[in-house]
Amino acid sequence: MRKKVDERIRTLIENGVKTRHRSVFVIVGDKYRDQIVNLHYMLSKAVIKSRPTVLWCYRDKLELSSHKKKRAKQIKKFMQRGLLDPEKVDPFSLFVETGGITYCLYKDSERILGNTFGMCILQDFEALTPNLLARTIETVEGGGLIVLLLRSLSSLTSLYTMVMDVHDRFRTESHSDAAGRFNERFLLSLASCKACIIMDDELNILPISSHMRSIKPVSVKEDSEGLSAAEHDLKNLKEQLNDDFPVGPLIRKCCTLDQGKAVITFLDAILDKTLRSTIALLASRGRGKSAALGLAISGAIAAGYSNIFVTAPSPENLKTLFDFVSKGFDALEYKEHLDYDVVRSKNPEFKKAIVRINIYKQHRQTIQYIQPHEHEKLSQVELLVVDEAAAIPLPVVKSLLGPYLVFLSSTVNGYEGTGRSLSLKLLQQLEEQNKMSTNSLDNSLSGRLFKKIELSESIRYASGDPIESWLHSLLCLDVTNSIPNINRLPPPSECDLYYVNRDTLFSYHKDSELFLQRMMALYVASHYKNSPNDLQLMADAPAHHLFVLLGPVDESKNHLPDILCVIQVCLEGKISRRSAIKSLSDGHQPFGDQIPWKFCEQFQDTVFPSLSGARIVRIATHPSAMRLGYGSTAVELLARYFEGQFTSISEIDVETTLESPHVRVTEAAEKASLLEENIKPRTDLPPLLVHLRERRPEKLHYIGVSFGLTLDLFRFWRKLKFAPFYISQIPNAVTGEHTCMVLKPLNNDDLEFSGSDKWGFFSPFYQDFRRRFVELLSCSFSNMEYKLAMSVLDPKINFVDLEDTLSSNSDEFLKSLDKIMTPHDMKRLEAYTNNLVDFRMIFDLVRRISRQYFEEKLPVTLSYAQASVLLCIGLQDRDISYIEGEMKLERQQVMSLQMKVMKKLHKYLNDIASKEIDATLPRLREIVMEPHTVSVDEDLNEAAERVKEGMEAKMDKLLDPELLQHYAISDRDGDLEKALQNGSGKIPASGLISVKSSRNKVENHGKQKEGQKSGKKRNKDYGGGGSKSYKKTKA
Repeated sequence: MRKKVDERIRTLIENGVKTRHRSVFVIVGDKYRDQIVNLHYMLSKAVIKSRPTVLWCYRDKLELSSHKKKRAKQIKKFMQRGLLDPEKVDPFSLFVETGGITYCLYKDSERILGNTFGMCILQDFEALTPNLLARTIETVEGGGLIVLLLRSLSSLTSLYTMVMDVHDRFRTESHSDAAGRFNERFLLSLASCKACIIMDDELNILPISSHMRSIKPVSVKEDSEGLSAAEHDLKNLKEQLNDDFPVGPLIRKCCTLDQGKAVITFLDAILDKTLRSTIALLASRGRGKSAALGLAISGAIAAGYSNIFVTAPSPENLKTLFDFVSKGFDALEYKEHLDYDVVRSKNPEFKKAIVRINIYKQHRQTIQYIQPHEHEKLSQVELLVVDEAAAIPLPVVKSLLGPYLVFLSSTVNGYEGTGRSLSLKLLQQLEEQNKMSTNSLDNSLSGRLFKKIELSESIRYASGDPIESWLHSLLCLDVTNSIPNINRLPPPSECDLYYVNRDTLFSYHKDSELFLQRMMALYVASHYKNSPNDLQLMADAPAHHLFVLLGPVDESKNHLPDILCVIQVCLEGKISRRSAIKSLSDGHQPFGDQIPWKFCEQFQDTVFPSLSGARIVRIATHPSAMRLGYGSTAVELLARYFEGQFTSISEIDVETTLESPHVRVTEAAEKASLLEENIKPRTDLPPLLVHLRERRPEKLHYIGVSFGLTLDLFRFWRKLKFAPFYISQIPNAVTGEHTCMVLKPLNNDDLEFSGSDKWGFFSPFYQDFRRRFVELLSCSFSNMEYKLAMSVLDPKINFVDLEDTLSSNSDEFLKSLDKIMTPHDMKRLEAYTNNLVDFRMIFDLVRRISRQYFEEKLPVTLSYAQASVLLCIGLQDRDISYIEGEMKLERQQVMSLQMKVMKKLHKYLNDIASKEIDATLPRLREIVMEPHTVSVDEDLNEAAERVKEGMEAKMDKLLDPELLQHYAISDRDGDLEKALQNGSGKIPASGLISVKSSRNKVENHGKQKEGQKSGKKRNKDYGGGGSKSYKKTKA
């Protein structure tokens, strides 16, 4: 049954063709085939020129079976013979055969870059990513259609819960519930797009496209030749320069006025031949930058330039540039194989991309591709062209600049990976140098002429295209103007870190959109590699969380606070031991959980993956607040938050949800059909910003980071007490940087470890990494800058505080020269320190000694310069000339530092050797002299007490009456009186009176023996000897 098409659909298509603007049609339903044919037919009617070409993109199945292909061949034969009746043929089959369709798998979408189509059909919505969306839509010319096909849906809100293919990459073992926030924002943005119609498979416009009610046909101002004002100006420019060589033929290849002016500016600098100019070409995607550079290079060849070097992140990025070099040669009447040859790469990674063009029409001339980090090859260059400079790290671009003609081209916003660090920093510096006096000789770039060109007019479609502005807003591509100026920079100590609720951030509310654009603007300004897919990762990945550092917030003022710093964090870990063992045995690492899997691989450890951690995916600071401490403050606050210093991690709160679950919007499907429902942003949303005190943190064991290793970045993380555990041995092919992963253990009661090392459980792994890094410095990292190598190793070079303890038998230091140095080695080292032999005599020793020193086995205090010389010579096998250039020292100074190091090390090693020799000599057995338990004074006092007691006891016994009894006069009273009378009753002066005793001798003798016995007994009591004689007497 035939049905009249809604006039609004036809009007939108015709308006797009007139204004050279693109349109989007979303078809919901399974019967989309016929409507594709109808849309293509209406577009063909509106376009004056040939039938529009079609690009059909799909995931894996095109749904054209083999018998249909056979039928299509028959239809083609009938058409050729003129026997085809259109009424009897399926319109879709006819469209497939006659539409000029290019089929493309989503995974092969890179090959369509640079091509142009009139209509783009996107099948399999669940396979779409932001990158694919931008890449495919960008191929459609002005007036063309983008048709998005959706399966039958009961409600458009079911897109919110649709499982996208990319969600499989976002899921990890511990985080498996991906949310559809990006789809919700995508659908709401379609509703606000002025050139988009959402309809069902019967071409009924749905209520979500209510803005199409008032669409009216437009009129375009054109002159009599059918040219717009811009096209007329371009035509006049080509006519003016038609006779100038080589400008005239090259300008005829330009498509827009902007591009023509850019080529003229390049050719002016080339024909000037002073080699003092630096020209930067800035534009969005699809403006013709690479084409302008290609035409300028062909003009330089015509002007006689011999050595032209071209660089880009990859030679594949230069496909368009070399194509237009060839087109420029054609315009200048150069013939391939006669006047020039094209050399293609044999490297399979570069896919046969052009890497050199040799020209020999006038004289030998070369256009050569070099990789960005090969700046040392630029000694003879006359013109250097840097394409896609924003995708190359800023320090690498700076190293490419020199005293020759330089053309820079950069995409300021786009989908191939862009960054604003180039335009914000390098171009600002070049502009300042351009203003400086040309008399300054300090800087090689001083006195140079600098010009900046910007292309605003698109090649494929007219300016002001509504689809371009919608896509840039949706994917945050054009956020360069979203960075607001900060009125006041508060001290970092006054700033607070806030958690960003992602449900609210991606809800498509006006304020949320502004905040999101500002966050993405900081990302683009700080990082040289950005991709629209990052936005979907931020929105949907279940393990990712966002934090912002804000100054003091004045709640009385109703405006968004200034964002000083943004941190994107991914929670990792909680991997079962079984999964870790399986990964090690299979040699395969699943998506996500970068740090746990890399740690598991490096140390073959199956316990670490089970720990919980957070990886800082990105950290971006406001361009006006760089190097003021805001980034460090944000990371420190984040670490304190995860340690539970703001909100305690209690077991009571475990059951509460960490984040409000993503709202599943399915009520609309029950209340209304597709033709009745009206989609609007949700209103029941939580606050956008939550202070860390109001949110319970996850319980983590560590925080980690993965980044491209540079000196500034490494010092930033080292200052925040992060330590490395992995550095890739193969540098990145684009940036020339090694991937580095660093870790910071957090205070956590779950882990038990021995020792009080500041690295906690990470300490043994860190020491193992340092040991391996020391070994690899002579091979994989031999070209690493010495400052960076010293920062990574972070060796202890000051042992002054340990000089008193060095003599102890600690296992920490080297105590024996066994298996390290022989006596002959020591003699050679001593001869060198005495200036008797050349350094080559001890070169083998230096490598061994250096390893021991940087493993902190030799406690010798060195200065930083001395340690650096030892590292360069001993670990990196560098010669004196290299050290001289790197350290900016004179040759004699380097040799002096080297000699001082050897003397200090020889002194310590000689002390060890002396102790070893002393240990081998025979020695007398030492007599152990131990002090008495009783002091001399105490011993003398005790002996005096004993003698005193003995004397007192002896005196007592002498006065004993029993002892004196044998002196008694018995039975002689008469004799006594008689003796007294003889003396006239007076006692003699001597006091003695003699009376004759009447006792016999035997009695006296017996008593005498008893006296001796008692005396000997007393002697024994007083401590004397003689116990044997006492026994004999008794016997």
